[in-house]
Amino acid sequence: MILHYVYDPLCGWCYGAKPLVQAAQAVLPVIAHGGGMMTGANRQMVSPQLRSYVMPHDRRIAEYSGQPFGEAYFEGLLRDHSAVFDSAPPIAAVLAAEQMTGRGLELLGRLQSAHYVEGRRIADESVLFELAQGMGLARETFERAFRAADTEGHIRNSRALLAKVGGQGFPTLAPEHNDQFTLIDIGPWLGKPQAFAQWLGQSLPEQGSSDSGAACSLDGCVD
Repeated sequence: MILHYVYDPLCGWCYGAKPLVQAAQAVLPVIAHGGGMMTGANRQMVSPQLRSYVMPHDRRIAEYSGQPFGEAYFEGLLRDHSAVFDSAPPIAAVLAAEQMTGRGLELLGRLQSAHYVEGRRIADESVLFELAQGMGLARETFERAFRAADTEGHIRNSRALLAKVGGQGFPTLAPEHNDQFTLIDIGPWLGKPQAFAQWLGQSLPEQGSSDSGAACSLDGCVD
């Protein structure tokens, strides 16, 4: 069995599900698919409107998942009107780390903490290169892999997979077994990563739904 994980690096519920994904990796292979929630016309400059829109969602995610959100994010990044929320650069970084060392999910987790706890601008290439180097990825090699990544093609393929499995947003967790896909409702598992891993390891999940409210829409923070 393989667990497909359709995510976006700027999706708060994906950050809420981070411990579940990390726990799942100890049980079965996890393949990450970046969905491009805030790309193209959905890229956004940080603004008072964006801040007021995302903060109630983020506080709900923190309550349900137990994941920390830092003051540097709420009072720093979300007040930095020169910052841009763009999913494409961090997805390219995850692809580069995966291509280099198979550590794409590890870098994704680092980017999520950098964004939601440290208030870092993870759409900025300089920040991405610094964080990757901090993980021990050779900077020049990483930069080459980053620039060579087919990010647009990857996002198209991720969206096609999302449609195929019937996912409604991010995150979508879809186990594949014998070419058959099921969906996992992560809602009951938020904040319970070890129980989630134990459940995954015991049996093939039954058909479920990802429409639990614990998900970002395909268009993200566009009101």
